[in-house]
Amino acid sequence: MPHIRHQREPDFRQFLRVLRNQVPDRPVLYELFLNDVLYQRLAGRPAPVRPGATASPGEIAAYLPTAGKWYADAFAAAGYDYATLSPTLPYPGLRFRSTGHQKLRSHSLNEGAVISGWNDVESFPWPDTTALDPAAVDAVTSEFPDWMQATFVIPNGILENLIELVGYDQLCYLLVDDRPLVKEISDRIGASLMGFYNVIASHPRVGFLIVNDDWGFKTQTMISPDDLREFVFPWVRKFTAAAQEAGKPVLLHSCGQLESVMDDVIDDLGFSAKHSFEDVILPIEDAYERWGERIALMGGIDVDYLCTANAEAITTRSRAMLERAANRGGYALGSGNSIPEYIPTNAYFAMTRAALER
Repeated sequence: MPHIRHQREPDFRQFLRVLRNQVPDRPVLYELFLNDVLYQRLAGRPAPVRPGATASPGEIAAYLPTAGKWYADAFAAAGYDYATLSPTLPYPGLRFRSTGHQKLRSHSLNEGAVISGWNDVESFPWPDTTALDPAAVDAVTSEFPDWMQATFVIPNGILENLIELVGYDQLCYLLVDDRPLVKEISDRIGASLMGFYNVIASHPRVGFLIVNDDWGFKTQTMISPDDLREFVFPWVRKFTAAAQEAGKPVLLHSCGQLESVMDDVIDDLGFSAKHSFEDVILPIEDAYERWGERIALMGGIDVDYLCTANAEAITTRSRAMLERAANRGGYALGSGNSIPEYIPTNAYFAMTRAALER
């Protein structure tokens, strides 16, 4: 594939205006992440190879800036003002390990569960984030272009990790039979994530934070709104408070039907922006009319639509969404979720073209 680079230079100030629900000077793009094939095409080179477990400190030190620059070059080439990085790039051990499900595009929410009782909680290898070295983030972001900032996803949030560790069916039983156990597991997850947020919130090269945690199905939240408020939201407030103390906005990426908790998201939890929309739940056009005056909205060009519509229709819809928000602000163009490999590349570029042609 040929190397592609747009001539527009990154300017995080424009993205920050969107996060503040203001009008940027030119259209802004947002994506949670792309995919390795597209990153390689945009960066114009293969991904750097991560050193193995026996690598020397010097090899690791050389890898981190190279890897960070690869992502930064890819995002910049595509027209973004920031680059999304994985937390395991600077901190390989920052993940909640389980027996794991198969790496398929679809799997059971009960597969791979490893915690069924209090003894399992005590024996589980919870990630230790009490002594994360900020120098690793320094290294990963050291070769970012001027006016480009980094952001990090987390290794999923409270609810997603809770479901992965316990299993969805078992979680539903525990919410009736042993709520203290649910709280203990949630608190262990939250404490591990909090250590990471404390590091990145204060880092000068991290421009905004993301809480990525899917809270809903197509028709409702995955657990009741009251249970979200009891077990998940207290930690979310701590995450956003750390960002606000450092002067950083926070974006919520959460899939599903969240209407029953949107007032919490907007008024209580400290988020500046919301991402992840599906046409079958609420099209981005309708979401913008409903909530756009209260919170910035990101993306929303439905993933299924990107897979099935023709390029002309995708560009037309994307232009129309940008026009809708042109004088009102608080919108960045992008997909409803992310850009996995099965989205046709020409469909992705048909969408971004609407922002980059201006």
